Parts: sequence; C-alpha cells; structure tokens
Amino acid sequence: MSRRILVNIRRSFVVLAIAAASVAHAGSPQKGTEILWDKFGVAHVFAKNTEDLFYGYGWATAQSHGNLLMKLYGESRGRAAEYFGPSGLANDRWVWTNSVPQRSAKWLAEQTPEFQSYMAAFAKGINDYAAKNPNAWSEAAKRVLPITAVDPIEHFHRILQYTYIAPSRLAATTPAMEAVNLMDTPEAVGSNAWAIAPSHTAAGKTLLLGNPHLAWEDWQTYYEIQLVAPGIDLYGASQVGFPVLRFLYNGYLGFNQTVNSIDGADLYRIKTQGDGYLFDGKEKQFERDSHDIKIRQEDGSFKTEKLEIVSTIHGPIIKTENGSPIALKVAGLDRPFAAEEYWQMATAHNFAEYTKAVSRLQVPTFNIIYADRDGHIEYLYNGTLPKRSKGDLAYWAGIVPGDTSETLWTGYHTFDELPKVIDPPNGYVHNTNDPPWNAGWPTQLDPDKYPPYTALRNISFRAERSLRLLSENNKLTYDQFVANKLSTHSEMADRILPDVIAAARQYGTDLAKRAADVLEKWDRNNEADSRGGVLFLNWATRFMGGPALGSQAGFAVPYNIKEPLTTPRGLKDPKKVAQQLDEAATQTERESGSLDVEWGTVMRYQLGGADLPANGGFGNLGVFRVITFGPMHNGTRSQIHGETWVSMVEFGDQPKMKVLMSYGNSSQPGSPHITDQLPYLARKELRTAWRTRKDIEANLESKVTF
Repeated sequence: MSRRILVNIRRSFVVLAIAAASVAHAGSPQKGTEILWDKFGVAHVFAKNTEDLFYGYGWATAQSHGNLLMKLYGESRGRAAEYFGPSGLANDRWVWTNSVPQRSAKWLAEQTPEFQSYMAAFAKGINDYAAKNPNAWSEAAKRVLPITAVDPIEHFHRILQYTYIAPSRLAATTPAMEAVNLMDTPEAVGSNAWAIAPSHTAAGKTLLLGNPHLAWEDWQTYYEIQLVAPGIDLYGASQVGFPVLRFLYNGYLGFNQTVNSIDGADLYRIKTQGDGYLFDGKEKQFERDSHDIKIRQEDGSFKTEKLEIVSTIHGPIIKTENGSPIALKVAGLDRPFAAEEYWQMATAHNFAEYTKAVSRLQVPTFNIIYADRDGHIEYLYNGTLPKRSKGDLAYWAGIVPGDTSETLWTGYHTFDELPKVIDPPNGYVHNTNDPPWNAGWPTQLDPDKYPPYTALRNISFRAERSLRLLSENNKLTYDQFVANKLSTHSEMADRILPDVIAAARQYGTDLAKRAADVLEKWDRNNEADSRGGVLFLNWATRFMGGPALGSQAGFAVPYNIKEPLTTPRGLKDPKKVAQQLDEAATQTERESGSLDVEWGTVMRYQLGGADLPANGGFGNLGVFRVITFGPMHNGTRSQIHGETWVSMVEFGDQPKMKVLMSYGNSSQPGSPHITDQLPYLARKELRTAWRTRKDIEANLESKVTF
C-alpha cells in the first residue's frame, strides 16, 4: 500500500474521530427550545440559538423520516451493503470509486468552527431522538447509528456531485454505475420556478413560486419545516438528510431552484502505455487504491469484496469502452462549502447579502430563482461551469481525448461570467429546466455571447406554457398566480391539435377520424374529468418519441429561440401522424374501453392505500402542473414523479404563503402524515402555511420541549 493511501486513510480516521467526538460533546439545547408539530406533521422549531436550531432540525427529521434518513446516510457512507445487504453493493462501489467518504471527511475539517458546530448539533439531534425513541425505527436503520457531523456533509456531497451532476453524461455499464439514479430524460429533472416583480402584479407586491418535480421516493423526497431562532425565521423545504434548506422564504427574501443542464462532468478516453497512460506525450503512472466493502448476508454474517480503484489525473476510471479505460472528471470537488453557502443565502436580509453568498459558487449546479420584498428578482444559471479551451456541448457530451492537457480543464467561470437576468423590464423571470436564454421574455440573454458549451438552445413546451402564463397576464393577482400554477392545460395541444385533426380527416382510417372527433371536443386540459387527454397522450407518445416525449423531430417548423411562443409548429408528415393516431386509438380502446375515457379514470394518485382520480400531466406536452405517470397496470397508471413541494409567496408586511407537500411530510410507518395531503393534490388545493406562533398553536398536533 502506498504512503499516499496510508496518509489519506489515517487522515480520514482522524477527521471521523473528531466528528464523532464533536457530536458527543455537543451540548443539549437550552431550556425552552421546542418543536411544535402542526396537524400536517410540519415541525416548527423554536430555538434559543443557531446551534439549537440545527439540533431541532435533526431531531425533527429523525422523527418524520428516520428509516429513510438512515438509509440515505448509510448509502452516502458507502456502507449500504454492510447495513442492508447485497442490494447496496453497487451504490458502495460508486461511492468509494469516487472517494466520497474520504473527501467528505476532508471537507468537514475545512468548515469553519461555527459551521462544524451546526453539523454536530444536527447529528446530535438525530442521535438523541433515536436514543429516546428506540422502537421508532427499523432494525436495519439502527445499524447506521450513531450519526456524526460528517454524515450531513457526506450526503450533501454524494447527491449534489454524484447524483445530480456526474450521472448526466454516463451509462450504467459498469458495476460501479449500476445503482446510480440516472436523471437523463426531460421529465426526470422537472421543476418550475417563477419570480414576479411588483410592476407585474395587481397588488404591487413580489410573487415567488417554488415547485420542484422529482420522483416520489428515496433521496428525492422533500421535507417541509420551519426554523426559528433569534434573527432567523425560515420556512421551506429540502431533501431528507440535507442539513440546510434549498427552497425557502425568510420574511425578507426567498429563493427556489430547478435542475439545470450545466455540464459539470466529463468522460475522458485514456491511452494506456506500459503500466501507465499517456499524457502530453509522456507516460504517467495510474494512482491505485483499494477498499474492502463488507456485504451483509441473510444469516447476519459478512462477506468482503475488495474494490480496486484506478485513477488518472482526470479522476477515477469508471468503465472500459472498446478496450480503453474511461475516466470521470467532476466539477466542484475543490469547493467544500456548498451547505454553508446555502445557509448564508437563507439567512441573508437583502439582495446584496444574498448576492455575496451565492456568488461564492460552492453549489455546483441548479438554476436559482430569487425574489425579495424590495422588489428585486433574479434568474441565475448557477454552478461550477468548467472553463474549456474549445468545443460545444455536443463535443463535451461525448468521450473526449484524455491524452492531452488541451482537454483537461482546471478552472471555472466566475459568477460574473454566468448567464443571469436581474430585474428585467418585462417584470418576471422563470425556469422550467430549460436553458437560460428565455428566462424572461422578450429575451434578455444572447447565447452567442457565451461559450458554446454553456447550454443548449432548445426549449420545452412546458417552458413555453410558463412563458405564456406569465407574459399574457401583466397585472397578476395572487389568486390568478395560484390558478396559473395549477393549470393542467396542454400548450402542445394548442399548438398542434388542429393540424392533427386535419391530417386524420384527410388521411386517416375511420378509427382515426373518430379519434379526431374526440380530440376536437377535448378541452385540452388534464383534469380528472377531461375526455380526450388519454387518447392525445397515447398519440403524442408516438409523435414525440416514447415515454420521455422529448423529440420535436416531427414538426414541420423547428424551434426558433426568437419565437418561443409559436415554434415548433406544423406537421412534417401528416400521413404518418394519421397512422399514429389510428395506432393510439386502437391502444386507447383496448386498454380503456373508450376513446373518450376520462383522464382521472386512467390516471390515478395511488399511495399508501389511497387511490384518487388524478389531474396534471406530462410536462413535455406543455402541462405546467407536472405529474408523470408510470406504465399501465390493471387499467390504470399511477404517479411516479412530479408535483412534490409547492410554495407560493406574496411578499409584504402581511405576506401570503400557500404550500403543499403532495405525498405528506412523513415516511415513517404508522404516521398519519404519509398521504394526508394527497386529497389536496386531487382537489387542486393548497394549504396556508402557518408561520406565526399564534397560527401554529391554533393548529397544534403535538409539542416537544427540551
């Protein structure tokens, strides 16, 4: 074993020992710190100081999502196979191949003493809850205890760099990649966000929408909470296990995020020579490491797998293609302060303080939409964007040569160099995971002024629907703001349906013509009682290229960045469209018994024993209220992704805040809050967020006082 490996191992053990000791010595919260739980299972932490606030946050997370929390932290440690069995092996290979545990230990040591104390307090809150509630968690979850201050940093690192960023360029073709949740389709990364300036609202007040769309399970689960301490009052949500909020309102300002397309990970083809590899004409030696992965067996015994890790100057070798090793390089591995940056953003009191925090660029990805009570709004294409010597996105999306320093980026674009829109004259900014260029309309950004590897120039129908809802309402009331958010109308149907109907009547079979009659009567909404939407979806799946609905190749006129509300349009091949409609009609009658079956008869909200007629639809059909439904099973399709956390704020001295956590705010067995908000989703209703002590106590379910 090399001296470098031994040094790294010793350093990691020392840091982990310090992290464990810091949790052990973290004090109990001051007397009077308490958690008030409202009737929707939302924790409102009232703390005497910031450390106690993090303690309460950890305790509340453990109570609401203990089993899930332990699963996620076990995975982020790279010990899922040890705790949970062979199913965790692929995860552990991926985590250790990419040095997540070692780097996380180093990152914790680099935090300020103040922020280290916050992480220790968060971990202690989890541990104390577990100690005082020994029967609350599964036996598998208990194996992960105790939690240390490194765990929240480690989990944050794994998800941000190695789930959001790294998999975007990869294919699950090696053992190390099998467990990675690839988010490689437009639907899989869906989110909506709006910031609307006072000039664009009827009341002259700022409006802010946060609406992330992820799968309804695992690491993608959101958690709603309020955190109150002297000078701090945060209300929002984050993914379970994250020690800071990613979506919030603090009384002065708020921000939300959508997944962006920033290329922060690249693959390099390595040329081997002898025992090493070629780089700039010289032979370099591979760096070699290994890790023993323990694998729990059914009888409780363990087997061990030795994972060999081979790395180049770029990063670890993650697969082999056509005989060549392929190395992965990920952006932001030298920036350990993402969690602290979020905390500084959250506790800012004005645009200047917020900008100082966000401009650190420690958070490696996400579009960020900002608004404040002074009327400032901003869209930021945030992230660690590598500064490259050449090439566009298509070039960097492939496997680039790894034998030359010409392709080895070492720096990042600065905050000032990233696309952003601040206080635009049109009065709003938005994002729906589309590229930055139409963050406002008329467009404020010229893509030709940015490197060609910055972002694509495409746009989705959901983005076009968003632009239409914002641009055609110059003085939004709060009620209209909410109604627009809940819209299930299909922008694509408006754009293309008359042409489809005409094609069917000219070229179609009798069945296709009957289908055209149904589509002509359809209201183009995806409401539970809408008739025609199921047929349209079955046709669009053929026209737009399968379940992802991502192809626009069938349109006669392609998308034009200068015409986002009218392109793409027209049919390239009307005869083929008529044939596709015949096929869709055959499928619809076979599966549902009728061409005009109601949307909610087929599309269902099914969770935890609940089974309700659904509304909402596929974002790539231009539906703003995104619900992605899985395959047909026994005549119905159940939600698998979409509306998760919704937050709608009107700023002011008496702010309005409507929210919803679609699947409920707990995942613990026996909790009444697993599906208690699902009926609100089915009824297209939001809840009032209880932010004042008076309102919380009027809707109190329980209380914990420390």
